[in-house]
Amino acid sequence: MRDRLEELGESTEVVLITFTDINSLTEYQWSNELPYPVLTDPRRETYRAYGLGRGSVRRVWGMRATKRYIEILRESGLGALRRPTEDTLQLGGDFVIGSDGILAWGFWGDGPDDRPSVDDLVIAVRDANA
Repeated sequence: MRDRLEELGESTEVVLITFTDINSLTEYQWSNELPYPVLTDPRRETYRAYGLGRGSVRRVWGMRATKRYIEILRESGLGALRRPTEDTLQLGGDFVIGSDGILAWGFWGDGPDDRPSVDDLVIAVRDANA
């Protein structure tokens, strides 16, 4: 997504909302190399408002996640993994809010590896700005 931000147009603002503790927010943004604003919602009020629940242990820590962690270990070694410090069962999502402040598009993930494609996000933003 980072390398395609220019495709979204000048009127588009990308914002990430996390439930990371406010004291860890700067490190979170730096360690993930995020070029856009990051807001924190430690009480997860925004998550609830958008219907983002929690996944099951089996879904979140199942075979797909295990395969992904094996890939990370192969690519980057043991140092690339860190012990979770937050609720690993909290599900995420991706949303496009139109200039009128109304939800124009949404993607509700069913696990940590369930994300929309960047193409889908770019199309959703273009459609919302049309």
